[in-house]
Amino acid sequence: MIILISPILIIITTILSVIYGTKGISLATIWEAFTAYDEGNTDHAIIITSRLPRVLTAMLVGAFLAVSGAIMQGMTRNYLASPSIMGVTDGSAFVITICMIVLPNMTSIEMILFSMVGSALGAGIVYGFGSLIPKGLTPVRLAIIGTVIGTFLSSTSAALASYFQISQDVSFWYNAKLHQVDVDTFLLAIPFGVIGLIIALITSGHITILSLGEEIAVTLGQKTKWVKALALLAVICLTGTAVALVGKVGFVGLIIPHIARFLVGVDYRWLIPSSAIIGAIFLAVCDIISRFVNHPFETPIGVVTALIGVPFFLYLIYKRGGEKHA
Repeated sequence: MIILISPILIIITTILSVIYGTKGISLATIWEAFTAYDEGNTDHAIIITSRLPRVLTAMLVGAFLAVSGAIMQGMTRNYLASPSIMGVTDGSAFVITICMIVLPNMTSIEMILFSMVGSALGAGIVYGFGSLIPKGLTPVRLAIIGTVIGTFLSSTSAALASYFQISQDVSFWYNAKLHQVDVDTFLLAIPFGVIGLIIALITSGHITILSLGEEIAVTLGQKTKWVKALALLAVICLTGTAVALVGKVGFVGLIIPHIARFLVGVDYRWLIPSSAIIGAIFLAVCDIISRFVNHPFETPIGVVTALIGVPFFLYLIYKRGGEKHA
């Protein structure tokens, strides 16, 4: 049902996103912008060059982060796993900050690639520390380690940006303002994100088995190392692309997989596409809400996702404690 009704929900969300903003736009004007575009018409230009790319970016980023979170939760059997909590997004932002210092004229494609390197770096540091600490891979302890490492990387990035006087240049990634999205970067990011989604779908059945426990997966003849490697590659592609597009957006990868799991069950062949759909709509709706929090000024979308995500995060800890999910 989610997949069947998703086109209708996506169309409705897109229309609402284009209509509402600092300046309201009528449905008739939207129709004219697509059927009889006039370059001299300000409303037409706002629709085609700003609001439409904005909602499409929000949906892509929401889908990418939600799928990343679903993969991480299934791969690690950790219900608290997500790119924002496990240091993946902070790693991307950290590497991008360094690149903006060393390579101030880097291209959009270089930004995406370096963002992926940062995703791998952040995840590697967090899981590396977790494996060194006794019981460090339990859900709550790994979340604490991820939060500490993420805070360290974020603080270091801010310090470097301030010291080298590029704070304004990197503020985009820290504030996650979708209205500043670069169209060229958006178009270049699509292939990388699609590759990540394809890998996620290909490995979805294997992740379902892996989520039952590594011993069971090995007993069933699964090559767990290859599955984990491919799953991690998907997470790196999806999260790195998302951060390169809009910066750090928290809690999408934590919330959405749980909602999808409640609706469709634990079979990742259905969970991953459902997470992508729900994540896309969720972040687009959060973007619409962010326009009215401090109207007519823009509020970073990360503020809205945090207002929803933090209580959800605390609820999970309260209900589940240190247990791993099946």
